[in-house]
Amino acid sequence: MSDQRSRSARPAGIARHGRLKRANPVFSVLKFLGIGVVVVAVSAASVFAIESARVIASANTFVLPSQTEGPPPDIGAMAGGFNILIVGSDRGETAQEIKDRGKAELNDVTMILHVSQDHTNATAVSIPRDMVVPIPSCPKEDGSGNYAKMSGQPINVTLSYGGINCTVLTVEALTGLTINFAGMITFGGVINMSNAVGGVTVCLSEGITDKYSGFSRPAGEWELIGSDALAFLRSRHAVGDGSDLTRISSQQVYLSSLVRKLKSDAVLTDIPKLYQIATSAIQYMTLSSNFSNPDTLVSVAKALSDLPLENITFVQYPGSTGQPGIYQGKVKPNAAVAGQLFEMIRNDQPFALAAAGDNNGSVVNPNATPLPTDPSATVDPSAPPATALPVIAGLKGQTAADQTCSQGR
Repeated sequence: MSDQRSRSARPAGIARHGRLKRANPVFSVLKFLGIGVVVVAVSAASVFAIESARVIASANTFVLPSQTEGPPPDIGAMAGGFNILIVGSDRGETAQEIKDRGKAELNDVTMILHVSQDHTNATAVSIPRDMVVPIPSCPKEDGSGNYAKMSGQPINVTLSYGGINCTVLTVEALTGLTINFAGMITFGGVINMSNAVGGVTVCLSEGITDKYSGFSRPAGEWELIGSDALAFLRSRHAVGDGSDLTRISSQQVYLSSLVRKLKSDAVLTDIPKLYQIATSAIQYMTLSSNFSNPDTLVSVAKALSDLPLENITFVQYPGSTGQPGIYQGKVKPNAAVAGQLFEMIRNDQPFALAAAGDNNGSVVNPNATPLPTDPSATVDPSAPPATALPVIAGLKGQTAADQTCSQGR
């Protein structure tokens, strides 16, 4: 990832004075109609906002362990940036699905999104669901006490030991980060979000057929929407080496393509569209109460809207498979590499990746079309030369600018 920042040089505005033209009655009518259109547009945006507020007000909410009373904080004033925990639950959406599962609810995805204080870069860290970590004593959902702490369990059991706040406490202890906002989304929400954005194009370097998730496509580029998108994101057994680590690399193919689509379609700067997307999934979400405000959700999206693609980085929590003992069949954390990663995140310091993908779950797309450049961006010749960002050896991932393909087994 390059730290070269584009700088735009714009001339100062010039006030022009001169003889006023005589009013044209036709122009006056058109101007009046134009104002009317603007009023209608603003009114439509207000309707989206009001409807979003109504839907979000009915959403399931919870209070974070570190949350304080009062209005949601101003994200621009948060020292050291802000951190959002995103949890994907494997809970089914129908009574029959829940009955058929016959097991406790697990977190299928656990991801931390860190946005720097100056809003110039963002890092999303995916924690493998099979990673064995210490789990602290978590409060029981009914308030009757605490569950016992555990020295080593897969992180995806935290939802069944105190709900999402147990996941929050576990992640905070594991990373040293304070979670400022959190949200949990179910499979139905993922499907609805995919429908709301109109699908996402993914590249497959080989064909992938996963009988467990139900995803099947030959090699090539495919636009995935709805349940097909969910099946792709859940595919593991037919991707890379079949581990959760390579599944994360494959998921990053989808996520980076999603970000490129949102920015190319200018969705992140379209307030009515943002509210529409927010309301399309809110019925399937559980949010921290300080995050259940449409203005906060939109503020976060707008903080991300101005970020260059190369400054949005997706990484996986460092770990390895094939280890003995309690890590057999699971993922063992790499404490040394993880320590470097989270120290830089806590210090709000950007970093670079040695390469895109992991050459197992994902690879660079050799046939990718170069991304268009911003024609308005110019480089300030008086700016000091850019310094190279530090590279964290052993860290796997990619930026949103990297066009990659998922690898089949």
